[in-house]
Formats: sequence, structure tokens, C-alpha cells
Amino acid sequence: MKPNPAYDKAYALAIRIVRAFQHLTEEKREFVLSKQLLRSGTSIGANLAEANGAISEADLSAKVSITYKESQETKYCLNLLKDTGYIDEKSHTSIFADVDEVARILFAILKTTRINKK
Repeated sequence: MKPNPAYDKAYALAIRIVRAFQHLTEEKREFVLSKQLLRSGTSIGANLAEANGAISEADLSAKVSITYKESQETKYCLNLLKDTGYIDEKSHTSIFADVDEVARILFAILKTTRINKK
């Protein structure tokens, strides 16, 4: 199996998201936004795993596109959690930076697959 930095970063991010979810539900007693964060944040890696099994460039591009959109939703949830006081600025900045890094990698993959498609 080839090394896949995007997948590895998405997996590490999913672990952080799960831990954030645990903190939010156990310590802050927040269940709605945290559940959405869990869904979108772990979906990034899950969809990227699917993209690794793509059967064509078009399939790869479609899967990565979904993954990129999930990263944007995750950033939205993190912003909401920060702005409503459920997570502090330091925690937000740290995890947001990880999501943004994965999103930038995904966007680069999208640009490459779409350029190659033309």
C-alpha cells in the first residue's frame, strides 16, 4: 500500500474530532452541534478512504469533492461551537488549522484531477 499523507492527516483529524465530541457531550453537555461535528469531521476520512478505491478519474474527483465539502461543513461547525462558547479560542484555532490543512490538500487534489479530466 502506498503512503497517503492526505488519508493519514484525515485519520488523525478524525481522532481529534471524536475526542472533541466526547469532551463536548461529557463536559459541556452539548449534543446537537457536537453530533454534526462528529458526522462531518469523521466523514472526511471515510470519504477519502472511498476515494482511494476510485475506479476512474471522474470517480476520484467526485469522492474528493464530497470530502472537500465535508471539510467546509466541519469548519462551519467549529466556528459555531467557538462563537457559542462551547470551545475556547485556543482549541478552535488548533483543530480548525488541522481541518484547513486537510481541506487545502483536498482542494489541490481536486484541481489536479479536474485539470487532468479536460
